[in-house]
Amino acid sequence: QMQLVESGGGLVQPGGSLRLSCAASGLKFYTVGWYRQAPERQRELVADIAPGGGADYADFVQGRFAISRDNANDTVYLQMDKLKVEDTAVYYCNARIISGFTYWGKGIQVTVSS
Repeated sequence: QMQLVESGGGLVQPGGSLRLSCAASGLKFYTVGWYRQAPERQRELVADIAPGGGADYADFVQGRFAISRDNANDTVYLQMDKLKVEDTAVYYCNARIISGFTYWGKGIQVTVSS
């Protein structure tokens, strides 16, 4: 059972930045995605990154967010810049592997407000 540990959330003003981290032993072998869920909305994919580093982004974060990974330390990051009020949500880390196993973190709150 993989335990994903998320950190880095919090309160930030519009236009500000935050960096989320997701860590777990063995994460280097997994495709890792960051998802978010705002109140009364469905969970949506923000970005994901393959073990080799290839990344994909949702259209709504293009040019503002960057996903990266440090395989030596089994950690994936989500750098979030130019944050908007509408980025407010609980952000979840997801790890999946080709065999079908998938794991979720508990989620971390990101609030963008003046």
